[in-house]
Amino acid sequence: MKLILGVIAAALMVCVFVLVFVLVMDGPRMYVQPNIRTFQARVDPLPKGVVPFESSQTMSAIEEAMSLTNAQTATPATLARGKIYYSYYCIFCHGDAGRGDGPVGESYVPAPSDLTSASIQSLSDASLLKAMLTGVGHEPVLERVVPSEHRWPIVLYIRSLTNGGTAVQPAL
Repeated sequence: MKLILGVIAAALMVCVFVLVFVLVMDGPRMYVQPNIRTFQARVDPLPKGVVPFESSQTMSAIEEAMSLTNAQTATPATLARGKIYYSYYCIFCHGDAGRGDGPVGESYVPAPSDLTSASIQSLSDASLLKAMLTGVGHEPVLERVVPSEHRWPIVLYIRSLTNGGTAVQPAL
């Protein structure tokens, strides 16, 4: 009786092993499953009577920034708003003092710019705004994130940063 139970147990173990082996080695594969690849996506045709239109007259925020001049002045109120907006969008990479030593920026290669440096401070307002929106590496998202009414106060606040990393208060 023990011999029969042993043979049945061994046969059952062999069956389980073969089943697992077949499923693992010859089971379903990802490449045989149905999927839709990007290049296979189909766009529905436009409804009858609709004509596609692309305007060559629209400018991106970057092109617009290069054509604008800063109409705001560096008043204490504008600089205070600029500091608040700087803390919303810039402080994580450029740090409190604008030296490129923020907690997130330390992990970036290349490192964020030192906003107090002579090369940054010598840029025109429009060039500084363009650099802020297009940046190197991780910054291009700012064009979509920073609202237009927050941009010029940030530029003015960056202008007020000195090599010591402190904001210069404008003379009244």
